[in-house]
Amino acid sequence: MQILGTGIDLVENARIAASIEKFGDRFLHRIFTPGEIAYCASMAKPTPHYAARFAAKEAVSKCFGCGIGKQLGWLDMEVTNDEAGAPHMVLHGDGIALAAARGVRQIFVSLTHTDQYAAASATIAG
Repeated sequence: MQILGTGIDLVENARIAASIEKFGDRFLHRIFTPGEIAYCASMAKPTPHYAARFAAKEAVSKCFGCGIGKQLGWLDMEVTNDEAGAPHMVLHGDGIALAAARGVRQIFVSLTHTDQYAAASATIAG
């Protein structure tokens, strides 16, 4: 397997909290899938979890070199967790087509957060 791209992103949790406060569900449903919203909402402090997922999507878009936009939208990516809690990136819609066109067979993501910041790194391989 060959590494095709890497990406990293850092988010201030306060920025995500402000967007949630200002735009509410409109923001959440534009950026996060129903599964991500349910997961984050189940946490005692949801904001760092939302921020980490936001960072993961930005990091994956950087792997592809296209950013979030026409080729890869927010809802084309979903962070899920396996039985042990490890994060995984699942692609939907245009994300599937983009990955196929680029020969991507696997996406690796790592998330972290504190009270102030959330970060994610991603690697795509084919």
